This record gives sequence, structure tokens and C-alpha cells, in this order.
Amino acid sequence: MAQTVSLSATLREKTGKGAARQARFQKRVPAVIYGHGRPTQTLMVDALALEKALTGIEPESTLIELSVDGKTSRTLIREIQRHPLRPDIIHVDFYEIRGGEKITLKVPVHLVGTADGVRNAGGVLDQVTREVEIEVLPENIPDRVELDVTALRIGDSLHVRDLSIPNAAILTGADLTIATVVPPRAEEVAAPTAEAATTEVAEPELIRKVREGEEGEEGEAAAAPEGKAAPKAEEKPKGKKEE
Repeated sequence: MAQTVSLSATLREKTGKGAARQARFQKRVPAVIYGHGRPTQTLMVDALALEKALTGIEPESTLIELSVDGKTSRTLIREIQRHPLRPDIIHVDFYEIRGGEKITLKVPVHLVGTADGVRNAGGVLDQVTREVEIEVLPENIPDRVELDVTALRIGDSLHVRDLSIPNAAILTGADLTIATVVPPRAEEVAAPTAEAATTEVAEPELIRKVREGEEGEEGEAAAAPEGKAAPKAEEKPKGKKEE
């Protein structure tokens, strides 16, 4: 059965962005309540009390006993808006419900157990679908839906048709996959580092011994002392013939 949480709210006379910002400055969250042909009412809820009420529950499937100026209505939270950069709640929509009238809502799916393919073959359990839509009477709203995955081997899957929700009609497509076990991911082979690759490619330096009597610029340069240039070859005087 769904959990029930009590919460108080006050009517908000001013509307618009300016009034909403002013309410948040006063640590209050702007809200609305609607349903069953009643005119939409603008409300304010204490921010701290709202955060406390929502802690540890599934907001979409939890009944909220909302007290507005002394009058209590049974409601569901239809939408929660949060600040884009902070976890602060900036607006809440409450939908009034009545006993004996079926409602449509989404309930979370929780996987139970350790899959055989994970435990014995190193597979990975992948949950594809995390909530399903149902039609149910308010008094039969489930807190959550559990699905046992213990028997799943690698390649096996569970679908919406495998769910069992007492006193409720499941509206989500029966063939939709909820969870599957996939093979373990192959480990990537580390690529050799640039230093290692250079070491493997490099070849030993070939040192050639100068033969006796071999002359030339290469030999003369080798004979020059370190830090001193080799002597230049004697130039022939210009204008004279070689005798």
C-alpha cells in the first residue's frame, strides 16, 4: 500500500513571477491544487516541511493529506519542479483524488536479488525501464513494484508482462523490457607508450673501424680534438699553375 504523508499549506493571494520569487525568499514553495472540477488554487508550502515530507518516499505514488486553511484534501503530487543548478524545489502541483475513483499514475520498479549471470558469469545487470504506468483505486496504490531477477542468466530479460500488481491494471506495454543481463565487457589492452615503442624500434649504433691508410674529411674530423675544428686543407695560390 502507498504511504501517506501529512502536509500543511496556505492560500497564496498574489500570483506571477514576482510573487513566486517573494515566496521563495521567505523559504516557502509556490504550489497549486486542482482536480475534480475545482478551480485551481494557488498555495504556499513551507520549504523545510516539504523537503522533510518527501525524504525517503516515492513522491509520485505517495498520498499527501494536504491541509489548506483547516480543510484537508487527499492528493497526489503530479509534478515537482527543481532549480536547474540547485536541488531546491521551486514549485509543486497537487492533484486532488477521491475514494472509489480510479486514478492513473506511475509507480517505480525495484529489482530484487542478484542475477545468476552476474553472480556466476560476471555479467552486468541493466535496468532499462524504471517505472510503469497503472490504473488503480487510491486505497490500492502500491508503494513500489518489485521484480525478482535472481534466475536471469546472460542474455535473459524480464518484461512488463512479468510484473504482478494486485488490484491494478498495468497500462505500459507488455513487451517493454525492464531488465536484462548482458555479457561482461572485454578489458581493453593497454597501448604501448611512446617511450616503449621507441625502445623497441631503435637499433644499435653501428661503429665502423677506420681502415689503415683511409683518408678524407671524415677521418680528419674524427681526429680533431673535442671542441676544436679540424684544420683546413692548404689552399693552392691563385694564378699559379701546378708544377
